[in-house]
Amino acid sequence: MIIKLIFDNYSYRADVSKPLDVSLPLKNGSSNPNCYWAEPVNMETIRSGDFVGSVQEGGSVNYQKLTVTPHGNGTHTECYGHISADNATINKCLTEFHFVAQLISIIPEKIANGDLVITRRSIEEKLMGTSAQAVIIRTLPNDDTKRTRQYSGTNPPYLHHDAAKFLADTGVLHLLIDVPSVDRESDEGKLLAHKAFWQLPDRIRKGSTITELIFVNDTIEDGLYLLNLQITSLEMDASPSKPVLYKLTEVS
Repeated sequence: MIIKLIFDNYSYRADVSKPLDVSLPLKNGSSNPNCYWAEPVNMETIRSGDFVGSVQEGGSVNYQKLTVTPHGNGTHTECYGHISADNATINKCLTEFHFVAQLISIIPEKIANGDLVITRRSIEEKLMGTSAQAVIIRTLPNDDTKRTRQYSGTNPPYLHHDAAKFLADTGVLHLLIDVPSVDRESDEGKLLAHKAFWQLPDRIRKGSTITELIFVNDTIEDGLYLLNLQITSLEMDASPSKPVLYKLTEVS
């Protein structure tokens, strides 16, 4: 199926039969990316009396309980309720699901304390002249170890708060990134990038979201895409999510 859309006075087409999934699947056990010392994903077979929820074990159906920590186990989308006391939920904040997005690839810069940081300058250089509703950041180097990387205690790359402010100031509603958090792993609870992007506490951008721990394969080129941001309808600050891209081609 081919769809046509108009954005910012330009016409584009997208082939929705060619999805590019940039989420990481959740699997049972420790073969998922993990951060902030979260317990591994657990898919537990339910048993009750003579009933066993496993066809392999002779049951009539598969029936399991899933235990997952959205912020720690894989691709997830969060709302400003992540750092606010007003009980905002992702299900209420994210009410539209299709956006024009720009994918950019960035090499984090080493700063004086040795941290690797995504800077405002590096983002500005990539976004010059665009007005995308969403920005997707792929950090370099990029390899398949991101699919199962154990990040806890490693101080992964993060987003400088000036870069987060720049994105908010330019009207970017949704930020997707392939690291565990837009903020430093241990930052004494400052959460400067989160606050800058959501503009807490004074001008809260309640409809904006941050999606972390995506994975963008190297076969997907930088450029403009139609983003379909899928979540579970959870009344909590974050949800496991499935962002899917469709390449946009400009048409006359």
